[in-house]
Amino acid sequence: MISTIQIREAIPSDAENLLKHLKKIAVETGFMTMGAEGPGKTVEEQRKEIKTIIESDVTVLFVALDKKELIGIAEIHGNISPKLKHIGDISISIAKAYWKIGLGTTMMEQLIEWANSPASQLKRLELTVQARNERARRLYEKMGFKLEAIMPRGVKDEGVYLDVCLMSMLIGEI
Repeated sequence: MISTIQIREAIPSDAENLLKHLKKIAVETGFMTMGAEGPGKTVEEQRKEIKTIIESDVTVLFVALDKKELIGIAEIHGNISPKLKHIGDISISIAKAYWKIGLGTTMMEQLIEWANSPASQLKRLELTVQARNERARRLYEKMGFKLEAIMPRGVKDEGVYLDVCLMSMLIGEI
């Protein structure tokens, strides 16, 4: 099934489908930091954000498509502050119907490859993941991320406080 999936950098015309995907997966699992409210952006705001990302050397956004359906997003979000420009924050979201086929691994490989490319200024990748999301934690460990901290009460889901893990990976030469 993964052979039929295309992964590419997002383009402005992906904005509407990207927002639909985020709203859908926000209710599929309790692992997201947003709920049914979704990302809180308009299509036009998302379109502008994608245009900005395309020109960035610290941020990249990949989409996974099964035919024309957007089924996954993988992003490194960088910071323009000179003191933090070397740090990229990773997020990945995949539609539940596409779990357990290796798509998360493939998308993470794309992110790490981009972070190590001449197009990037990044030296450190970070991510947060709920401690209870064992499958995601195993993926990140397999890719080389190290646990730095467990943040008690790092997120609140349906009235329950949950621990969140901070993980990181150092990349490139200093």
